Amino acid sequence: MNYLQRSFRGFINLWLAILDELRSLGRPGPRMIDEFECLVSVLLAVVFAHALGAQNVGWAAFSGYMVMRSHVLQSLMRGTLRLVGTAAGAGAALLLAPFTINSPVAMSLALAMFGGFTLYFALVGKRSYAWLFTGLTFCMILIEGMTHSGESVVPFAQSRLLEIVAGTVACLLVSAASTFLVRRRLKSRPAETAAETAVRKSTLWHAGAMRHSVEAAIALAFIPWIWAWFGITSLAQSSVTIMAVMMIPVASLGPHPLSPVTSRLALRFVGCSVGGLLAIAILLGSHHSPLLMTLGVCLGVLVGRHIENGNAATSYIGTQFVLAFLVVLVPDSYSNAVVDPGIDRLAGILLGIVILEPVLILSHLVLGRYSRKAPAQSGEGEKPIPPSNEPTE
Repeated sequence: MNYLQRSFRGFINLWLAILDELRSLGRPGPRMIDEFECLVSVLLAVVFAHALGAQNVGWAAFSGYMVMRSHVLQSLMRGTLRLVGTAAGAGAALLLAPFTINSPVAMSLALAMFGGFTLYFALVGKRSYAWLFTGLTFCMILIEGMTHSGESVVPFAQSRLLEIVAGTVACLLVSAASTFLVRRRLKSRPAETAAETAVRKSTLWHAGAMRHSVEAAIALAFIPWIWAWFGITSLAQSSVTIMAVMMIPVASLGPHPLSPVTSRLALRFVGCSVGGLLAIAILLGSHHSPLLMTLGVCLGVLVGRHIENGNAATSYIGTQFVLAFLVVLVPDSYSNAVVDPGIDRLAGILLGIVILEPVLILSHLVLGRYSRKAPAQSGEGEKPIPPSNEPTE
């Protein structure tokens, strides 16, 4: 009962914090500039994605959103890492797909080993964003190949690259224009985020990161069996949830960081649920009007980015809100804008939570019992999560 009461109070406080952030929506300043940069980048990414013939335009829009930073050089670095990671992951998936997609055992091993490996270096490496996208892209393409075993995986890989290129190029154009025409008038420069500091100071070996990566690998290994048993088609989005939620600051990785990851899972569930449901309501209420859907996208991006840039306790909800909002509302084709694909993607995102949480709880029970028998080492695990506004997928 105490746990339920604490959880209820936590959610009430969370919503109050979000409402408090929304009161400052529309206030002039650097925060508003960033929000409109993201908005223009998303709209331009949608145009580019349609022009390039990308299959999943919503992911291109989200790339245009996520790459954006306060200076064009920062956006360029982030976009370059995103492109390099996507290309590397796509290449690896194309090489292994012929040997894995028709065998659940081979798929489990490939997802677990490659996903765990890339996640570990995403946690401790100097180019963590590239490592994360190498793993994300590999898992997404391989799982798409598994669920569409009668088709070649090459179109999936090509579309994924086109989505990233469309979003990144759109973002860089907007970021460059803003940097030299608008932001140069601002005197202050953004401080290094806690996540960037943690990566910069990290070492190559980290026991907590290794345990963390193994947990993610185990969760990824279940995906082919879920496909074999239940035939769920949106499992590629589930792999994104598993890897993205496990990307937490290295400083918070103690003997077994159940609480930080569970908190991120809860925030992802809240943000994606609200964003997805709002997008569905707008899509149905607009009667598939491109103008009304575009206005809805504008509203969602501004609100989500505003929340993301605000209170550290609610920033992750803002990112997840925009993720679900864009992948549901932005249609792959305006001539055939239907709600079913968006609902499937949202269900896949939320299914990742269902897959990951039992693995975390079981690991916590096993390792927690072991750690109580073993002596604590140098206070590891007592460090709190540093507040960070660095968004992840």
